[in-house]
Amino acid sequence: MECKEFFQTVAERAGLSREEAADLTRATLGALGERLSAGEARNLALQLPEPLRESLPVRDKSEQFGLHGFVVRVSNRTGLTVQEATGGVRAVLTTLRETIPDEVFDHAMSQLPGDFQEMVEPTT
Repeated sequence: MECKEFFQTVAERAGLSREEAADLTRATLGALGERLSAGEARNLALQLPEPLRESLPVRDKSEQFGLHGFVVRVSNRTGLTVQEATGGVRAVLTTLRETIPDEVFDHAMSQLPGDFQEMVEPTT
């Protein structure tokens, strides 16, 4: 999936403009990179469209925070309300699920609390 298509899919799912979806996607990937181990972040980044790879930081040490803290970080970075950011994170994670290989997505999600998995909508 190309970057523009990724943003458009997130925009449609979250009910945002494509520009807002681009900011939301970058903020979500940034928070994800802070939460994942360096190896998982690197593996995930390699599966993303080239322009999005730099949005996912690879850190020596992952931070430990739950879903609420994750959503608050995304909200603070985008200016969206917590409710809007929650829907946005759901849209980004669901689009990631459709875009990258299952094993890469599943490995990344295995490092996160179970409520993150509940954010991912079933896809067809």
